[in-house]
Amino acid sequence: MGLSKLNYLYRTLVLAHASHPHHQGKLPDATAQTTLHNPTCGDTINLAVRIDDDKISDLKFTGSGCTISQASASMMGDVLIGKSVSDAQQLIQAFSNLVIGQKISAQAQEQLQDAAILGSVAQFPARIKCAALAWHAAQAILKEN
Repeated sequence: MGLSKLNYLYRTLVLAHASHPHHQGKLPDATAQTTLHNPTCGDTINLAVRIDDDKISDLKFTGSGCTISQASASMMGDVLIGKSVSDAQQLIQAFSNLVIGQKISAQAQEQLQDAAILGSVAQFPARIKCAALAWHAAQAILKEN
């Protein structure tokens, strides 16, 4: 795919998820929740997760922040809901590796769905924390379960 097409796809996906985020809202029956802040640009994510039988049955987020952090949280919900805790942890690690510029498998890229496009933030170190904030929140929750 040409660079201009890739840039267009990135902008389109990020803006779509930021403008109409999936999984945004409160989760009254959450089994775990956490709040993380990115002091660099002021992003805040409140993440609530429901885990049933070692599987993420639901996930919701609230908070505020830049377009990248909000889009990434939306994409993360699409990826993690329905996954076992173990599979979710592996995908979180794959995403973390991707946004710092490390290669990940084609299978992991496919499993990351729209979130795989955020690998391009590796070129902009100041944006890595924005993209990774929600994923770090999920990682913190899953370590406890």
